[in-house]
Amino acid sequence: AKRTFSGAMWRIQDEDNFEEFYLRPHQSGNPDANQYQPVFNGIAAWQLLYGERYSAPVKYDFDQWMPVKIVVSGENAEVYIKDMATPALSIGKLLREIKPGGVGVNVGNFAYSYFANFRVTPMNDPPQLKGKALPPETVPAGTVMTWMVSNTIDGKTLDSKYQLTPADKNTLNFKQLAAEDNGTANLSRIQGPGKDKNTAFAKLTIRSDIEQIKKVKFGFSDSVRVYFNDRLIYGGSDIYESRDYRFLGTIGLFDELYLPLKKGDNELWFAVTENFGGWGIKAMFEDMSGIRIKE
Repeated sequence: AKRTFSGAMWRIQDEDNFEEFYLRPHQSGNPDANQYQPVFNGIAAWQLLYGERYSAPVKYDFDQWMPVKIVVSGENAEVYIKDMATPALSIGKLLREIKPGGVGVNVGNFAYSYFANFRVTPMNDPPQLKGKALPPETVPAGTVMTWMVSNTIDGKTLDSKYQLTPADKNTLNFKQLAAEDNGTANLSRIQGPGKDKNTAFAKLTIRSDIEQIKKVKFGFSDSVRVYFNDRLIYGGSDIYESRDYRFLGTIGLFDELYLPLKKGDNELWFAVTENFGGWGIKAMFEDMSGIRIKE
């Protein structure tokens, strides 16, 4: 029952890109006793994906063998734990691309786990899945589903950076990134943090018909600085365990800003820094009247 994260990986492209499911024995019986996550560019995603679509409450057996089976079919998967007839978890949509790759087992670096009788059974025909996955998540109207994401920078360069200048912005290159079905943009789909470069900008251009104030609700992982029309207006941190030992740093629409929009184009830039467990941003405008997000 010690804290560790043991499981299996599939569709492995390299050591930084794969699908993964793992057990959390120290959370036995709890809703987050296990976790499905995609790994992009070496960055885990569990802070971005939580709840009954990605984990299931299972009570584990300790100090004895416990069978686990994962059945993968296209973009779907089922996980069987102990009971090989009824899936403990049905995953309605795997989040990495459907393509061939390696398979393997993985052990977190906190405690030992033992594997035996590891088998892989390819199937020519898609298997008939037994479980019923939850339907895709429905996001609120006004959720931002497309972002422009920059190359990485050293987040420390933004310390005391209260105003973005043309020189700051001219060094950046941007790529378009679509949000997941749950409205969260997984920034690690674009890139992984490099040495001393753990921060990327996710930006929006908001066109307003008139001068007005609009509320935007947003969430981030793990910390953020927000620039509106180049001026710093917000800073926040949701780093894992930064508040107490139970604080997970999961992402959600927990923060909000009131933007004084000018008529015409307005730029909203989120400088998002990754620390551990997921690199993401999400935002939602409750009232879209008189505004639109330019792509």
